[in-house]
Amino acid sequence: MRPSFHPAARLLSSMGLVFALCACRKSVPIALERPPAEVSFVAVASEAVERTSEYPGRIAPTREAQVRARASGILQKRLFEEGSNVKEGQVLFEIDPAPLWSSLEAARAATARAEAALQVSRANVDRYKELVPINAISKQVYDQAVALRGQNEAEFLAAKAVAQTAELNLGYTHVTAPISGRIGKAMVTEGALVSATEATQLALIRQMDPVYFDFTQSSADLLRLRKAIENGYLQTADRSIAGVTLVLEDGTPYAHPGRLLFTDISVDPSTGMITLRSEFPNPENLLLPGVFLRARIVEGVSTNALTIPQRTITRGAAGEASVLVVSVDNKMESRVIEIDRAVGSKVVVAKGLKSGERVVVEGSQKALPGSLVSPVPFVQPARGVKPN
Repeated sequence: MRPSFHPAARLLSSMGLVFALCACRKSVPIALERPPAEVSFVAVASEAVERTSEYPGRIAPTREAQVRARASGILQKRLFEEGSNVKEGQVLFEIDPAPLWSSLEAARAATARAEAALQVSRANVDRYKELVPINAISKQVYDQAVALRGQNEAEFLAAKAVAQTAELNLGYTHVTAPISGRIGKAMVTEGALVSATEATQLALIRQMDPVYFDFTQSSADLLRLRKAIENGYLQTADRSIAGVTLVLEDGTPYAHPGRLLFTDISVDPSTGMITLRSEFPNPENLLLPGVFLRARIVEGVSTNALTIPQRTITRGAAGEASVLVVSVDNKMESRVIEIDRAVGSKVVVAKGLKSGERVVVEGSQKALPGSLVSPVPFVQPARGVKPN
């Protein structure tokens, strides 16, 4: 037999069920509400930053001399070690001197003969000078003797010059270093015929300490730098004494700083570039001529540059840079910015941010732009500790 329920009881039971359902519906949204996501931020800093620029270029020796033959003959000896350092005036090669000795002896004999003829003509002139007043000889004979003396003097001077030339040529058989520096390989070997007429190249000497670093700067970069200085964005550096740092091929800085020597006053019309030259000490001979390197030059100081960490920047599909900013009402906001340049682990912001604004470093994946967040200052983790 089924139990019977009073209608009033049924009504009370139904009302209780309705109240229970309403209570459940009200409690669901309260249970799903979450606190704002926590994100860490850094404030946009305004600081003084050195403006440095990098330029590619090549190493060149401060002096370079080609060792060439100035006497013709057979090369007899090489008196240096290839790749070694040589001193100015050091004998490098010897050329067979025998033919030039013969030429010198012949020139000396001709000089002696001319000198003897000159002495005879001088004696005749002195003798005839006393005979003319007493009409012992005619004036014509005396004049001929004077002319012959002048001719003999000229012949003597010419023979003497030939002898001096022959002596110089003999000295050229000892080929010496025109400058001090490092000498390369010998371009001829013993037994080769070298020619003074063709000026046969025997070796090449380069002065390796110090060395030059030649590079170029575009005229547009120079104009932009000058405008930045005029607008007060940069405090100019004295480029006549500006320090230059080389970056080696493996990315490490060169140990010895250099100095800027000059900036060319003209622009190459074909490239629009200006040539610059700097000088570096090279005591270890680490910098070799022709090596392609990069130079860093401090061009000025940005006194109020806005900087943020590089890790806060993301790039869009078109390559534009953007950051996430926490607004004054603690909402996430995406901001497109313009970057001037990188400085170590930071970047200098040209447009898009103001000093003191909060840029998100970590936690951006926890909230979308426009959502409410709980910002906390970013703390750099200790060395060796990986961030979460």
